Amino acid sequence: MFNVCPACGEYAVEKAIDPSGPFAVCPCCGHRHRFAQRPLFLITGASGAGKTTVGLRLVELLTECVVLESDILWRAEFDTPDDDYLAYRDLWLRVAKNIGQAGRPVVLCGTAVPAQFEACPERRYFIALHYLALVCDERVLRERLRTRPAWRQSSGEEFVERMARFNRWLQDHAGQTEPPMTLLDTSDLSVEDTVDRVASWVRDRLAPAVGD
Repeated sequence: MFNVCPACGEYAVEKAIDPSGPFAVCPCCGHRHRFAQRPLFLITGASGAGKTTVGLRLVELLTECVVLESDILWRAEFDTPDDDYLAYRDLWLRVAKNIGQAGRPVVLCGTAVPAQFEACPERRYFIALHYLALVCDERVLRERLRTRPAWRQSSGEEFVERMARFNRWLQDHAGQTEPPMTLLDTSDLSVEDTVDRVASWVRDRLAPAVGD
């Protein structure tokens, strides 16, 4: 209900943000709605790099955050590559924003790049978006994908090649995106070490929310 103005009842996503509160300012009546402006942590990477495994372990370890897998909201209507999946990314920002008002920031695991979130109207409600890209040796990635259960539909050559390309792209471009992504190579790390490093990365960037 965050996008509904408590004063006039109008719905608006693109409210002006006054950082002095912070306040979300209704474009219809000017009401200044105080809110908590939290960070959002995005764990990206090609399929096979370790996102799902890490996310499952983080749920218990990183109790100061809410850890979610982005695929849980995926539906065919969101498959819009022409606009870089804008509605899907914006929906997730809206969910994370509302969860954040209850006291905990969100860690979101799923394949994405910064440009897909930074262009969204809901981006304005976060104090920062932090990106961590899990990558691994291409041989390791291909082996992981080809040995997955058939129901995951990720062992076909076209899919494996696409994920290998994305893995290489992350390795080559993570430092050039806006904002830059942090890289974590999982090739030679145990699951426990990977999870510990991801948790440390999040905790190093946690700070009291503006507006608390």
